[in-house]
Amino acid sequence: MKTRILILSCAISLAARAIAQVGAIDPFDYRSGQAANRPHAEHDSDREHEQKQKYTCPMHPEVIRDYPGSCPKCGMKLVPLKESKRSTPINREQAPNPPSHGSGAAGAQRPTLNDSSHLPHPSHPSHEMDNNEHGMMPMQMQSSINIADPMSRESSGTSWLPDSTPMYGKMFMFGEDMLMLHGAIFPRYTNVSTRRGDDRIDAPNWIMAMYSHRLGQSAEIGTRLMMSLDPLTEGGRGYPLLFQTGESWNGQPLHDRQHPHDLFDELSISFSQKFDSDLSAYLYFGYPGEPALGPPTFMHRLSAMDDPDAPIGHHWQDSTHVTFGVATLGAQWRNLKIEGSIFTGREPDENRYDFDRPRFDSYSGRISWNPTQNLALQVSHGYIKSPEALEPDLKRHRTTASLIYNFPLGADRNCSNTFVWGQNHDTGEGKTQSFLIESNYQRGRDTVYLRWERVEKSGHELVLDPPDESRVFPVSAYTIGYVRDLSHGNGLDIGLGTQFTINDRPGSLDRYYGNDLGYAFQFFLRIRPSLHSHGAHEHGEHSAGMEK
Repeated sequence: MKTRILILSCAISLAARAIAQVGAIDPFDYRSGQAANRPHAEHDSDREHEQKQKYTCPMHPEVIRDYPGSCPKCGMKLVPLKESKRSTPINREQAPNPPSHGSGAAGAQRPTLNDSSHLPHPSHPSHEMDNNEHGMMPMQMQSSINIADPMSRESSGTSWLPDSTPMYGKMFMFGEDMLMLHGAIFPRYTNVSTRRGDDRIDAPNWIMAMYSHRLGQSAEIGTRLMMSLDPLTEGGRGYPLLFQTGESWNGQPLHDRQHPHDLFDELSISFSQKFDSDLSAYLYFGYPGEPALGPPTFMHRLSAMDDPDAPIGHHWQDSTHVTFGVATLGAQWRNLKIEGSIFTGREPDENRYDFDRPRFDSYSGRISWNPTQNLALQVSHGYIKSPEALEPDLKRHRTTASLIYNFPLGADRNCSNTFVWGQNHDTGEGKTQSFLIESNYQRGRDTVYLRWERVEKSGHELVLDPPDESRVFPVSAYTIGYVRDLSHGNGLDIGLGTQFTINDRPGSLDRYYGNDLGYAFQFFLRIRPSLHSHGAHEHGEHSAGMEK
């Protein structure tokens, strides 16, 4: 009997100890977000600690909750707030701007009624308030180019996207240092009609890494590396694309093909300084890099991110995204930015593995404005000296304007739209125009995208016979595509897609392209990182001041 009593007493003691340990380890039911049922007398100290610990969103620091979970704005996992070293309110530089400032650079992460009205409501009340009330400081995710910008605004070079743009990538945090990896590859079969068409199996691709390191609360150093294996997957001629022009292969100008990108497309460093909540400046140097000219490059625009092909107006709009030698200085006040660049006008040579000689013989300027969370506008002008190696005496003046409108539709739903106008004024050829409209609608695993283009190209650009070289021909492309994700939101999105394009041309080009309708179709896989909000960013081993 004594033995049974002793065994029963030990069992009860072990059970009580196990219950206490489970309650101490996990005071919340993470599936429901509610506090687990526990004996109140034994866990008052735990509950008191929970009330002190606050959680915030790295993208939206104004979202503060008493419990872990997901951000109601973007779906990211909430992270613990760090205790402030002093009890006095944090200074203006750290605090969010008042709502009257609009979606400025320093206050771009601030919510508005318009931004939150279409978002799903959380199942539990969230506390959106100034962090001063808690004496705590959130970890924020800033652009690697300018500490005053949210990361969602960052695009190719120093260009801007709308602040509400979703991010596809994998993030790693090392204390306050941030590393973001993103990219895409499109294994595919493509078939282009007409006499100048072709068919092939290839895989356009790119990968990019962005790293930022804080220098105190108001300064930052950023580095970026972008690479492409196009020289291996596309070869020297690139892939077939009707009416595409630009660059050369084996000493001959490329036409009706998209050139491959270099192995190294960006290797840059930047320094930014925030002077107060509204004013900031930055210096950017790339070898290679991208000057302040044109809209965000097509592969970095969400409206074009599912389309494997480059726009046929690429060399009227954003072709300077791989420039071997560029320096940019920018000044920003709230959500308005003015920047200027000096850079190498010559486009990359036929050797896609080397670093071309920097010249710094060209210049550009750009004004960017994000009036709302969902809108990004820019106008720019540049002088490009000798862009083509086959025409060393050519001088080009390029003017561009663009509007990007991103509209979040709810959890895992988004619509992104872009309009671009670009004009080249070349010596000997005069002015030629290009227009582009593209749209991308994504709902869960399904994405539908559209692109319309109209470009004026000379017979010289299209490599026609001498009698037609000086003539200008308007050519167009109408594209529709669909992607269905086979793997979605698990760290890597793998989508099966198809695309169909109809090309329009004047009848005077039939002698070169034939009488048949110009069209192209392709089947592809689209492989890229998942939407960043689907997975929490990972912390480095030395993540400072953050509780696991």
